[in-house]
Amino acid sequence: MTAAPAPARPSLLQPLTLRGTTLPNRLAVAPMCQYSVTDGLVGDYHLVHLGRFALGGFGLVMVEATGVTADGRISPGDVGLWDDAQVPGLARIAAFLRAHGSVPAIQLAHAGGKANTLRPWDGSGQVTTANARPGDVPWTPVSPSGVPMGQGWTAPHALTVAEMAGVREAFVAAARRALTAGFEVAEVHAAHGYLLNQFLSPLTNLRTDSYGGSLAARMRFPLEVVEAVRAVWPAELPLLVRVSAVDAQRDGTTLEDTIAFARELAAVGVDALDVSGGGIGAGWEHPIGYGYQVPFAAAIREQAGIPTMAVGLVVDAEQAEAVVATGQADLVAVAREAQDDPNFAVHAARALTGAYDTYPVQAGPRLASRERLLQRLGPWTGPDPVRTVEQAQA
Repeated sequence: MTAAPAPARPSLLQPLTLRGTTLPNRLAVAPMCQYSVTDGLVGDYHLVHLGRFALGGFGLVMVEATGVTADGRISPGDVGLWDDAQVPGLARIAAFLRAHGSVPAIQLAHAGGKANTLRPWDGSGQVTTANARPGDVPWTPVSPSGVPMGQGWTAPHALTVAEMAGVREAFVAAARRALTAGFEVAEVHAAHGYLLNQFLSPLTNLRTDSYGGSLAARMRFPLEVVEAVRAVWPAELPLLVRVSAVDAQRDGTTLEDTIAFARELAAVGVDALDVSGGGIGAGWEHPIGYGYQVPFAAAIREQAGIPTMAVGLVVDAEQAEAVVATGQADLVAVAREAQDDPNFAVHAARALTGAYDTYPVQAGPRLASRERLLQRLGPWTGPDPVRTVEQAQA
């Protein structure tokens, strides 16, 4: 008698190889700013915050937007990699993630005209001498064209071509430090209204030189940055770019613009796109709902021929499985869902397979044993601390 074939492993739980790096599954933790450091230096908070996601079974864990310059931070509380002194704290995190089964990743970022903002719990808008925390010193942000990034915001400094070269080299230097720290995946942040996204968007790039005007010209500086990072990031390690598929306003960057950008990114050696949206313009003028940005990732994957990571109100294991199984994206990233449930990945694996084998060994066997006991007891029906298996089965 021929044994029945083993059921296929769910698509979400299958490994993915990008260059010389293999992710153990298709679930990632997206970068999430915590606004909780001083001078860009991470400590115990970030080790625990990020380490719990490795214990929670995610294949890829990405450190939040990490400033490549001090004036490129979103807020004074942002993580940084503009100085060698910032490497050891991040190296500690990368080592922990790797030791517990996740691939360590980091997002390299420059906030541009959206820099120098208050931590969210301190209010909204820019840091000023009147509202700055003790020790925080406001600074003047930079941008492609000096366009204020919100109502009531002051105009940022418009970068000269020479200053742009300095920003590009800051990305390169930060990538080298990320490699020293032990990260296996680097992501260049070109989304959410930050500097490289500001160059891409016709709403914020009003330059009249060779870096503004046509889509090809608006793409020029972001492509220069990515190509420079790819040149120093080892050939065997993956490089990702996060994009906003569309601006918040319909008259800004379009999906077709981003598909064209994606083709150029693939040509300079980018291995996958982390596809988000918005960040420039007032409000959100596009449909919103569960998985609302997944169609962007699917369109870019199909039309640009590059692997994608989908985001945007993915809250359920079956939902995430469907995204990968139907070929809409190669990876699924969660952020707020991971904050709410750091064990989202192992919970998803259990929901899809019924097994506890993706849990850490310190927990999985005991949880499986407990589950068998709970099944024998049946559902809890009230405050009866002495109910026994025999009573439940009677």
